[in-house]
Amino acid sequence: QVQLVESGGGLVQPGGSLRLSCAASGAIFSIGAMGWYRQAPGKQRDLVASITRGGNTNYADSVKGRFTISRDNAKNMVYLQMNSLKPEDTAVYYCNAQNLATRRDYWGQGTQVTVSS
Repeated sequence: QVQLVESGGGLVQPGGSLRLSCAASGAIFSIGAMGWYRQAPGKQRDLVASITRGGNTNYADSVKGRFTISRDNAKNMVYLQMNSLKPEDTAVYYCNAQNLATRRDYWGQGTQVTVSS
């Protein structure tokens, strides 16, 4: 089992920045890719960004150039730096980890990000 705990959400004005953090614990040796997803009210949960153990990254088109995902394997942490935030970025952001062998997904509890003036 893998446990994921997110932190860093909050209320920010348009154009502002936030940094989300996710701490992984448990069977961390089994973790392959990690990522961030988001879900706005009434919408499906979508991938925001992902990163492999080796550091290869993938971003949703809507956040390219504004968000940066990073990972510290020694500390079992993954981060999402969000700049130039827009109201449409408002959502609950979930940390995800995938079992390297089985591709089973693990999820954090989510952290709310609200972009509003």
